[in-house]
Amino acid sequence: MNKINCTVCGSDNLLRILEIDSIPTHCNLLLKTPEEAKSVTKGKFDLEFCKNCGHVFNSAFQPELMEYTQEYENSLHFSMRFQEYAENLVDYLISKYELKNKTVIDVGCGKGDFLKMITKSGGNKGIGFDPSYVPDESDKDLKDVEFVLDFYSDKYSKYAADLITCRHVLEHIQFPADFISNVRKSVENHFNSKIFFEVPNVLYTLKDLGIWDLIYEHCSYFSPNSLTHLFENNGFNILEIKDYYGGQFLGIETSPSEKSKGTNPFNLNVEEITQFAENFKNEYDSKVKFWKSTIDEYSNKNKKIIVWGGGSKGVTFLNILKTQEVIEYIVDINPRKQGMYASGSGQKFVGPEFLKEYKPDLVLIMNPLYENEIKQAVRDLGISPKFLLP
Repeated sequence: MNKINCTVCGSDNLLRILEIDSIPTHCNLLLKTPEEAKSVTKGKFDLEFCKNCGHVFNSAFQPELMEYTQEYENSLHFSMRFQEYAENLVDYLISKYELKNKTVIDVGCGKGDFLKMITKSGGNKGIGFDPSYVPDESDKDLKDVEFVLDFYSDKYSKYAADLITCRHVLEHIQFPADFISNVRKSVENHFNSKIFFEVPNVLYTLKDLGIWDLIYEHCSYFSPNSLTHLFENNGFNILEIKDYYGGQFLGIETSPSEKSKGTNPFNLNVEEITQFAENFKNEYDSKVKFWKSTIDEYSNKNKKIIVWGGGSKGVTFLNILKTQEVIEYIVDINPRKQGMYASGSGQKFVGPEFLKEYKPDLVLIMNPLYENEIKQAVRDLGISPKFLLP
């Protein structure tokens, strides 16, 4: 057996907290038939917790199974709740770093939603890097935004920026230390540049048993400790780190250091996180069994169940519980998903209007942050199902 070491700090002081034999390698693919959805590639999930730096990672991850194409769709900007959050984040960054008529690079920009916002709001110039970027018809009129269909690397060091953002990319990287080291090389001696990275917060997953957040695409799960360690040891000064979006996300603000290592003003320890990890290890199976029992209870009474939220949480929930014969549909407000099928489990994505005809007895809300938004949307449809939050 190969020796396993933490992918952030290199320690072998690890705790195996979860094993899943088979989960879809991509949960955000746009799949056109149930058969195609059910036959997607699957991978093994061995979740390790590092007792040294507080990092969590999938030691069974196989990068050769991953391919991010234009069929990969994970935009959250169709939600009013998420859009409001993104707008507030844009306002915060523009205000704090005086981003008016400046240059912003967005690494892993996706469809460019965030980059377009920060460019428009500040009158800035934007450069987005992402090989999976799909040109939109409206993008042809953008004068101040450039998209590079490639991975950001030191070959693009000529692109100097006042702010470099990278949101929800780092968790997809198997060896994040190599990635951040490469970012540091790309920044070179632009010491006035500021760097903002945003990732899912593993404390939310561990402490609150957010077990549906676990997906194969995410091979790295960061705590404040491991995120700080990562940047500080790869040539960045840590300016600030805090949680966002109801504690579900972590944001770190840094600047390139002129020294070989940055300075870390945060005194963090990992003992409390270790307790969360051990509790997660003990409670995971109980939570899965509880929800299987709940689904069976409704099914045995011939009640219609529907999942609202076709992102990572919803797709993971359906694949772990194996509810294909009981739950047929997933509601998602993203029109790009509607009419497609869920990776692995094969449920059909439908729009909210579908519920007027379907009339579910139970709606499972996959993200508590969207609870009010979803309940209002259902009330507007004139139906009154029961709601539960897995």
